Amino acid sequence: MAMLQRRILKSTLEEAKARFNFNWYPILSPCASFSTLPSSSTTATAHDHVPPHLPPFDYQPKPYNGPSADEILAKRKRFLGPSLFYYYQKPLNIVEGKMQYLYDESGRRYLDAFAGIVTVSCGHCHPEILNAIVEQSKLLQHATTIYLHHAIADFAEALAFKMPGNLKVVYFVNSGSEANELAMLMARLYTGSLGMISLRNAYHGGSSSTIGLTALNTWKYPIPEGEIHHVMNPDPFRGVFGSDATRYAKEVQDHIEYGTSGKVAGFIAETIQGVGGAVELAPGYLKQVYDIVRKAGGVCIADEVQTGFGRTGSHYWGFETQGVIPDIVTMAKGIGNGLPLGAVVTTPEIASVMAQKIQFNTFGGNPVCSAGGLAVLRVIDKEKRQAHCADVGSHLIGRLRSLQDKHDIIGDVRGRGLMVGIELVTDRKEKTPAKAETAILFEKMRELGVLVGKGGLHGNVFRIKPPMCFSKDDADFLVDALDYAMSKL
Repeated sequence: MAMLQRRILKSTLEEAKARFNFNWYPILSPCASFSTLPSSSTTATAHDHVPPHLPPFDYQPKPYNGPSADEILAKRKRFLGPSLFYYYQKPLNIVEGKMQYLYDESGRRYLDAFAGIVTVSCGHCHPEILNAIVEQSKLLQHATTIYLHHAIADFAEALAFKMPGNLKVVYFVNSGSEANELAMLMARLYTGSLGMISLRNAYHGGSSSTIGLTALNTWKYPIPEGEIHHVMNPDPFRGVFGSDATRYAKEVQDHIEYGTSGKVAGFIAETIQGVGGAVELAPGYLKQVYDIVRKAGGVCIADEVQTGFGRTGSHYWGFETQGVIPDIVTMAKGIGNGLPLGAVVTTPEIASVMAQKIQFNTFGGNPVCSAGGLAVLRVIDKEKRQAHCADVGSHLIGRLRSLQDKHDIIGDVRGRGLMVGIELVTDRKEKTPAKAETAILFEKMRELGVLVGKGGLHGNVFRIKPPMCFSKDDADFLVDALDYAMSKL
């Protein structure tokens, strides 16, 4: 009799769930720290219709008494530029962060799998970095390079020590766009040519100069771009030549011969395209193209704004995965763990051209940012974050590829370390971008407590690029949440 009653109850619940189209969620206090909940690895799997839980984390956010999300959004709309966009139909009011987690105004915890757009390298409010910033702020916040200060010199020395070859001269700026703009200026001055080559699907900044290097129409305004040439993207998933680096390199040679005077100023590329959807260039591509560009009188620039500082796991710098040494390297984002900081590193020979005139940056390398940046380098080494990215990234990518076998919507899983892309398609053969489905899953992942990024021209690529303290338990939770969400599509 008891068995029959249980069957009738289960049948009634399932019928009600189907009829009224609702899901069963565990009731949680919005301010709970979730530390008492089991990690995703011990919870039921997605096919059991039970949403996974965040891994335990021993931290209690401070009570928030500030303005609500609605009040902040109203102020943004009134006082900030209309070009600003926000994630999610109901935007999140993020008020606190700790390592790989973020907290909203209610105290709810989220797994940050996008790291402030690949910027928080060591973790939100990392104590050692925070301490370096605070202690320097107590002594001197700003003085510029017209006076001597040890912080900028110490930081430049430590950064140069991380570079291969003769890349030993450092210029500090405030952002990736600034870094790429300075690199382009160096290339043109040094070579005496104007033509710059970048890849289609690239993103190198949004300033009036770097917008020309960027090759995604969603980020480009209709303004003069100057002497910029966009060559075919060596994309192993969508590219016309697949992973054939030689054929893509030949297209660059053809473009120089037919589309330029035969001489160029430089070539710039991300090793793994960030905004473009975590697209890793075909193996061996950069080595061939660097040779072609240098024979045409140009210099080779590596944009390490997103791939630098050990994020790829296998190497400290993304360009090392292609077995090349650039002439100029640009970096930002992870270099400061959230500080407005960027840098350009080049050779003494190329740097010498900047001495023709006064080259000055008011805030570049100020004492506070330099102290924070140096602390970032030390933490990455001390906590062995590069090896950690390799280990956790391999686990994450392995689990995602297993998920790909289960869900046809996953067209491609790609990347290295903790710089991963998941491209969603409605048809694997045609590779049709799953735009609507991506939007639905994006919202569902937020509901489940996972914050991811979106990328690619069609916005159909999930960008998984968390703080580098992201753990295997976090990776399991993310994959379980994605599995659960996809099972509900």
